[in-house]
Amino acid sequence: MAGIDVAVTGLGLVTPAGIGVAASWAGVCDGRPTAALDPVLDRNPVRISCRVPGFDAAELLGGRRAHRLDPFTQFALVAAREAIADAGLDPQTWDGARVGVVLGCADGGPGTVEAQHRVLVEQSAARVSPLLLPMQLPNMLAGQTAIEFGATGPNLVVATACASGATAIGTARDLLLLDRCDIVIAGGSEAMITPLVMAGFAQMGALSRRQDDPAGASRPFDVDRDGFVAGEGAGVVVLERAADARARGARIRARIAGYGATADAHHMTTPHPAGLGIESAVRAALADAGAGPGDVRHVNAHGTSTPLNDLAEARMIRRVFTDDPLVTSTKGVTGHLLGAAGAVEAVFTVLSVEQGVVPPTANLRTLDPEMEIKVATSATGTRVEFALSSSLGFGGQNAVLAIAAA
Repeated sequence: MAGIDVAVTGLGLVTPAGIGVAASWAGVCDGRPTAALDPVLDRNPVRISCRVPGFDAAELLGGRRAHRLDPFTQFALVAAREAIADAGLDPQTWDGARVGVVLGCADGGPGTVEAQHRVLVEQSAARVSPLLLPMQLPNMLAGQTAIEFGATGPNLVVATACASGATAIGTARDLLLLDRCDIVIAGGSEAMITPLVMAGFAQMGALSRRQDDPAGASRPFDVDRDGFVAGEGAGVVVLERAADARARGARIRARIAGYGATADAHHMTTPHPAGLGIESAVRAALADAGAGPGDVRHVNAHGTSTPLNDLAEARMIRRVFTDDPLVTSTKGVTGHLLGAAGAVEAVFTVLSVEQGVVPPTANLRTLDPEMEIKVATSATGTRVEFALSSSLGFGGQNAVLAIAAA
């Protein structure tokens, strides 16, 4: 495996900042927060969310197809279509047996479960849809993607909570290095903004309660941050061995140069207060890439806007990186896309490396004085040859992707 590079040849996004890579990238670079009061959550203690704007699944996927899919799968298929087209690949002509799918999500389709539970309680078991399980099972994210694109190679869904998308991309990279496939559709998708799930997050005290200012609720690294805002959407990349991509004349947008994954083994929901688990993942990703802390020019941080996560992550960044890489969290714009976050932010990091622009951390007014890090507060043009995208999840699961210029 030594000397084998893994290339990113295609990108696809469906986010609260917009449908498609161009719209999403413009939104995060402009620093336009998307959080708003959500009528679906009117009876919840916290009513703020970040929704994908104008998503018409029937128009994008066809009415019959869309009807049989939970939104978490709908988002993924739309993002995957964009990524495959961006890579210049044609599923009608590729060798499907050499195409893998590795996608991440934290929950599957809770919206479908809640809707069918209401049918069970209010009507009868005989009225429950036979599509309940095929729509809500997490593995169907990869299964439906394989069906859509004729990908008959390895087919996996990974669940590492809010690190799932990054874990999926790292796992996909491993499959390529092991020669299990030639192409991998990788990323993450999530659609967890339902009354029950959001009630659970609210009861944990994880959500921002800035309901008088929903647009300003997600404020990573700010001294007044009080919790995250849930988002939805998907991020997908197409990965290939760089030599294969060059041989077919593909555009290489960036390289996944390294991957690190660890566990805190500390607490079921809170990160290690010193960030030791995420530090180990960072060091593992750097070692995998044959790089050192001084090579890192940009960190796309997990930065959830929660008091504990942001402080632990900032302490780690200060401790590991002596050259003050420019840090951002795009969750100020998109909210926290949960199991899709790591994949969406990996796409943003690829774009930062490719275009030499670091998006701002929206809503950052006053940096927490306990954080000695350099955070982008406006879109910043800078040369980024090597960057990290970090993700953390409940259960203490950490995943870091090292992303390098082509």
